[in-house]
Order: sequence, then structure tokens, then C-alpha cells
Amino acid sequence: MTQAIANQTKTNATFRALKCKECGAEYELQAMHVCEYCFGPLEVAYDYTALRETVTRESIQKGPHSIWRYRPFLPVATDNPIDVGTGLTPLVRANRLARRLGLKKLYIKNDAVNMPTLSFKDRVVSVALTRARELGFTTVSCASTGNLANSTAAIAAHAGLDCCVFIPADLEAGKVLGTLIYSPTVMAVQGNYDQVNRLCSEVANTYGWGFVNINLRPYYSEGSKTLGYEVAEQLGWELPDHVVAPLASGSLFTKIYKGFQEFTEVGLVEGKHVRFSGAQADGCSPIAQAYRENRDFIKPVKPSTIAKSIAIGNPADGVYALDIARKTNGNIESVSDPEIIEGIKLLAETEGIFTETAGGTTIAVLKKLVEAGKIDPEETTVAYITGNGLKTQEAVQGYAGEPLTIEPKLDSFERALERSRTLERLDWQQVLV
Repeated sequence: MTQAIANQTKTNATFRALKCKECGAEYELQAMHVCEYCFGPLEVAYDYTALRETVTRESIQKGPHSIWRYRPFLPVATDNPIDVGTGLTPLVRANRLARRLGLKKLYIKNDAVNMPTLSFKDRVVSVALTRARELGFTTVSCASTGNLANSTAAIAAHAGLDCCVFIPADLEAGKVLGTLIYSPTVMAVQGNYDQVNRLCSEVANTYGWGFVNINLRPYYSEGSKTLGYEVAEQLGWELPDHVVAPLASGSLFTKIYKGFQEFTEVGLVEGKHVRFSGAQADGCSPIAQAYRENRDFIKPVKPSTIAKSIAIGNPADGVYALDIARKTNGNIESVSDPEIIEGIKLLAETEGIFTETAGGTTIAVLKKLVEAGKIDPEETTVAYITGNGLKTQEAVQGYAGEPLTIEPKLDSFERALERSRTLERLDWQQVLV
């Protein structure tokens, strides 16, 4: 870190150090992510006294219509961050889905329409690349299951940064194209995400690039807190009773929790007990398995699921997600691939939101928890949808029905319409049985 950046950080920002989550050792605000003493993960520490004295609900509401309205809570020194309109996505009152499930107050936090690449990863990348630029990086990179590569490539293009991203070679076509269009260098690695991530650690050490989810990870992960801030603000400066969110590395889960805690700490919301429940796919559920077996450690698994965006077999923040679920009296569940497809369809047909497989996992787990009596119908529950279904169309190909092909004649239309209504009646009879 240059002296100029160090001085800017000290004078203009409310983040003060990197701190080990295990032993508490503190470090300068550099590009590093692992404690040199105990090898624990580092995260950003803030001056909450300064935040309490300077930030108000009114000052936030006067800010940009993006995540940067929360800039004092984010680890950047500049007053001119990379702002591509990321954040402030809809918090949808999901009345039809709620009735279907038997809930009274259900909301969908819909990052399927986040800008610019239709996933929550735009939040973390906006923060990471702003910090990367402050630290003097000119080439940025990532290890990705798809959404992160999309975001890194797009926001790097906007910021004029060189970009090289690494993905598993078997990703969905929509996610590959959604990265290539921004003209980065794309490395398709013949292996799963965990193998991609190990390779990227070697590249980061060898080439000195800014990897958003490796050496820049402490800054990058803070962007997920904005999903907590926005929900609190959109609920009228109140916290929900229960949240359900997907689990991949576990970072998103822990940062939503941190966001709620920070708003409470500085007096922006009244503190309350919020239950945290996590969602995984059966084919990659190391955190859910540890939860079911009452373990405090994670056994890595080899992913095999259609939910590729959350298929991380060795989750870096898994133990912290476990701790949050347990201490908040939440749950961690997993669902099968067919249940994930049904979750995608259920959200689409009730609320008009087309989510990718991670969102299908979340909705399927939400349904499973309700049916098991683990969500109180009276609770204000928020389900986090983190990506757009247009990215994973292969998952529902053949399960969403087919168009009715007709001749350009009225009688052909009427025969098809009657056939369609007959099929609908049969479907409803099967549901009632």
C-alpha cells in the first residue's frame, strides 16, 4: 500500500484495519486475506464510534440510488467509487407465494435484476474493484462459478481495468457468453470450482494481480452487507424476523448478518433477534451436512448438482455460517435437483420472478422449512434471490412446457385453447389429489 493511499484511508474512511476472525491480530489495509499467525481469515474492522456520530437515516437516503449510499460502511477511501447503479433492488411483497406456502408476511429480495449483470455479485465486485484501484492494481481477476466472472468482466470494462477470469470448463452457456461479451481473457479450467480456486491462488502469488475473491477478499466480501442494509431500509428501518439465503462459500450469509449487526450497533435500527436459515443443493451440501450431524467443522465434498453457482465443495466461511444458523435458532437445509427446478417454477408462476438455480434452491428450502414447521407463519420472512434465470436456462429446459403451435385460423386457436384449459384442469386435479 502506497503512503498516499495509507494517508487517504486514515483521513477519509471509517475502516481502520484488517482483523483476523480467529485470533484478533490486526494488519494494515493491504491486499491480503489470511492471518500470518494462525492462518485465519481476515475481515475489515471499522470505527463504529465515528459511524454513529456521522451517519443518519437521512444522510443515507440523500445518497446515490445504489450501494454507495452506504459508503461509510464499505472499505473504500474514495468519494468517487465505481458506481454502475448496483443495488437498491426490489424488496417484493410475495403475497401469492406466501399464500401457496401458508405464510403471512413473505418478501423476496430480488437481486435477479441487479445491475449490471443480474446477480448479487455486482455488489461485491463494485466494492472490490474500487479498492483494487485504490491499491494500485491494473489487472483484476477472479475464480468463479459464473456470476462473479460476469460481474468482474463487466465492471472492469467500465473502470478500464485489464481483466482475466477463471471458470470451470462445464459452466452454463449463458454465463460463459455473459463473460466473453465484455472481452476479458477467460480461462476455462478442466476441473471443479475448488480446483479453479487453488490455481488462482498460485496465479495471484506469481503475477501479483488483484483477485477479488482471494487477495482482495476482505474488501470484496463486505459488499454483501448491502443486502442486509437495503432490506432494513426497505422494511421502514426495521429488521425482519427470519431470512433464508443460499449458501456457497458461506460469505453472503455471514455478511448479511454483519450488516444487520452494524445497523444495530450505530443506532440506525432497533436490535432484534433475526433467525438465519441457509439453503444448499443435495449434490453439494457440506455446510448442511455439518449442521445435520451437529459438527463444528466442514468435510469437503465433490460437487454434483445443477446448482453450479453455489457448488463449492470446500466453503471458506462454512464454519461461520454454521455458527450464525445455530446461535440465531435458524436452520440449514438441502434439496434435490428436481426440487430446485420446482422451486424455480414456483417462484416464476406465483411472483413473476425467473431465478437461476441458486434461487430455486432457496425457494425449495423455504418451502421445505415451512412444511417442517420451522418457519412461523407470523414471522416477517425475507428470501434472498441472488441471480437471474436467463443465466441457467438449461436447468429448466424440458420442464417449463411447450408453446401451442396453431394455424393462422380462429378455429385452430379455439381448439388449442380448449386443449390448454383441459390440461390445466387435469393438473389442478392432480394437485388436489
